[in-house]
Amino acid sequence: MQPLLPSAHDDCWPRQQLPPIEQWPVFHLAPFYDYPANLNVAAELLDAAIAEDFGTHVALIARGDDGRYRETTYAELAALVDSIAHVLRQDLLLVPGNRVLLRGYNGLWMAAAWLATVKAGCVAVTTMPLLRAKELRTIIERAQCAAALCDVRLADELFTAVQLSSQECAVRTWGSAAPDSLETLCAVHTQPFAAHATSVDDVCLIAFTSGTTGDPKGCMHFHRDVMVMCHGFSRQVLATSHADRCIGTPPLAFTFGLGGLLCFPLAARATAVLLEKCTPETLLEAVAATRATVSFTAPTFYRQMALALQREPTRFDTSSLRACVSAGEALPDATRSLWRHQAGVELLDGIGATELIHIFIAAAGADVRCGAIGRAVPGYEIAILDDALRPLPSGTVGRLAVRGPTGCRYLNDARQQDYVQRGWNLTGDAASMDDDGYVYFKARTDDLIISSGHNIGAPEVESAVLTHHDVLECAVIGVPDEDRGQAVKAFVVLREGATASPALAKALQDHVKATIAPYKYPRVVEFVSSLPKTDTGKLQRFRLKEEQ
Repeated sequence: MQPLLPSAHDDCWPRQQLPPIEQWPVFHLAPFYDYPANLNVAAELLDAAIAEDFGTHVALIARGDDGRYRETTYAELAALVDSIAHVLRQDLLLVPGNRVLLRGYNGLWMAAAWLATVKAGCVAVTTMPLLRAKELRTIIERAQCAAALCDVRLADELFTAVQLSSQECAVRTWGSAAPDSLETLCAVHTQPFAAHATSVDDVCLIAFTSGTTGDPKGCMHFHRDVMVMCHGFSRQVLATSHADRCIGTPPLAFTFGLGGLLCFPLAARATAVLLEKCTPETLLEAVAATRATVSFTAPTFYRQMALALQREPTRFDTSSLRACVSAGEALPDATRSLWRHQAGVELLDGIGATELIHIFIAAAGADVRCGAIGRAVPGYEIAILDDALRPLPSGTVGRLAVRGPTGCRYLNDARQQDYVQRGWNLTGDAASMDDDGYVYFKARTDDLIISSGHNIGAPEVESAVLTHHDVLECAVIGVPDEDRGQAVKAFVVLREGATASPALAKALQDHVKATIAPYKYPRVVEFVSSLPKTDTGKLQRFRLKEEQ
């Protein structure tokens, strides 16, 4: 483990909150992830783009108040970012290393606020729009945020959180003409802002996990880590270029969205299409209206979009799409097939984690192999280990372990020692790997159902249920069973027009028996109107387990 380079932060708190270095994973830095000692991500994404003559190229597309799409060039975005950075440093008197909480929908101001925070040498603490005061208070106190920038429409919960918090936190909002609004403050700062010369090893982002397994954890990422995700998955697998327009649903507060919908396009001098809120239909309309080329969303959203295309095949135009990235949840084969058939584009599956900032296993184009997620993104090393952390033979299901240029560094959290063991990041996934390095996902380790001695992966059963024509969504968990230890239970959301009944439950069970090994069929079927999900579209199976 190489020692960290000296910090350029005046506020040394972020460095002090990193876990002890002996609890860090092993890091491998391939030559293509070699960066100078001083690196500021915002300067690389914006200032360098302008120096390369991309100033007049469209950086962002977002809807204005009138509902029309508005284009913002790299030069225009840089000017706004510089104004906000001046507000942070001159008006709010922040110093490099201070934490700034960011709260807003995907759009121009949220993107500019993130870039300005980083450019000023501060640390961005991104939060999901759906969080409430209690959750925001916890984040403010855990990250000791000195300031917050927030969409005025989301400000009430934030102001309540600040009032309840023991941490002093100055709040400025955008979206109004108030005397202290961000727009008003920015209007007087028209001069350029020189990016703070942060160290490549300085923290620039604290990203809290999305809460699929309960209490979220703060993941601390360096300036280096953000550039790694741009030069790793985006460049070497997705092959993002300046001709691309990237669109999707994940919030910029989620590293899946931060990468795919902001950092990836800017690093490639491409265009980000930022949408505040989407339904499957409105996302499809936006793809057509903006001629988007790359989409990022969760499997459940791709399935709903495919069904919309199936219902109204002439309404939506998806011909501009060249790549569609699915992540955040296991991709069922039924969804992959349905999307390919309806949209004419192969889904690019990936495994990533907030702890490692973005996708580290994927495959695209000719590298796609049936049933596999993909191989390690260049620079990463993958292993399948047993419970004693010994390598398992090819084809054997075990614990997915990864190490490479990024890795887990929790914000002052005892769970660091659970996620990182013997230098490996243990992602909590059960998987196997073949002789060619292709990874086959089985389930989250806590979603493995052990029934009568058989290991059954919840996603495999869900995928089988989803191939039935009456099923819209499905979630599978294990429930206590006196005879088997656990029994497979399926929660099923039906398509419009289908009616729940014991006969349909039996039909679904028979369908699964005919699709996969019969012992995996759901012995209990419960019809529900909806499934619990995070605001990034990921299933929260733990909530279903709690209810049982």
